[in-house]
Amino acid sequence: MVSSCRRAAVPVLVPAVLAGVLLTLVGVAPAGARGAPWPGHPDRRLVTHVVRPGDTATGLATRYHAWTRELVALNHLDRSRTLRVGERIRIPVVLSALPRHRPPAPAAAPAPRPVTPASRGWRHWRMTRDEVARAIAREARGRGVPAELAQAVGWQESGWYQPVRSPAGALGVMQVLPGTGLWMSLYAHRPLDLRDTHDNITAGVTLLRVLLGETRSTRRAVASYYQGLGALRSHGMYADTRHYVANVLATRDRLLSGASPRR
Repeated sequence: MVSSCRRAAVPVLVPAVLAGVLLTLVGVAPAGARGAPWPGHPDRRLVTHVVRPGDTATGLATRYHAWTRELVALNHLDRSRTLRVGERIRIPVVLSALPRHRPPAPAAAPAPRPVTPASRGWRHWRMTRDEVARAIAREARGRGVPAELAQAVGWQESGWYQPVRSPAGALGVMQVLPGTGLWMSLYAHRPLDLRDTHDNITAGVTLLRVLLGETRSTRRAVASYYQGLGALRSHGMYADTRHYVANVLATRDRLLSGASPRR
C-alpha cells in the first residue's frame, strides 16, 4: 500500500487460504509460494521462500507481512547464521495484516474526492491545516522520520485535509489503504482508525519509516509510498512516480526553507 493503488501488480499464485489477497505495500509475494498453518500459532501461515541475492530477514518480513523476530526464530537465524542464496526458508505470514482485496488501479494518481465528514464517521476532521502539519511533525519526530518529508508526503496526498477518500479507497491525510492501515497497526501495537486524523497520520508516518529503512534512500522511499516497494524493485520508477517524487521533494525543500507548501 501505498497511498492509493496506482499500478496493478503482476498476479501470482498464493496459498488457497490467501486466494485473492495481494500485498499492497510491496506488490506481490514471490511466485511459487506455498503455505501451511503454523501449529500453535493462530493467524499465521508458513510460506516457503527461496533466498535470492539481496534478500534479508527484515526485507522478507516486510515483503510478506511477517514479524522479523518470528522469521528469525523459526529459521534459527542469529548473528552467526545469515541467509544463503538458494536455501529455502519458512516465513510466518500474519494473515490479519493482509488486505482482503486490491481495488482496480487507475493509470495515474487520482485526486482525492471530498466526502461529507459528518455522515461518514470521520474523527478530528475539523483540525486546521496548520494543526495537521504540526501533528505530522510530532509523529515524524517520534518515529525518527524527517518531519518536513512526512509533511510533504501528506501535502501531496491530501493537502493536509483529513476527510478525503480516493477512488482506490485510500483514506485521510496520508491516503492510507485499509489493508496497509491494518498492517501498520502491528507496528503501532494498537488498532489504527484511518478515519481518525491522528491514527491516519500514525499509519502514514510509520509506513514512511518502514520504507526509509528498507530502501535506505529518500527518493526510493517516497517512490515506494506511491508505487509500492515490490513494483519499484521489479520495474523501477514509473513516469508518474518520478513526477510524484519530484513534487514531494520540492514541497519538502520549501518547508525546510520556512516557506508555504503551496507553490
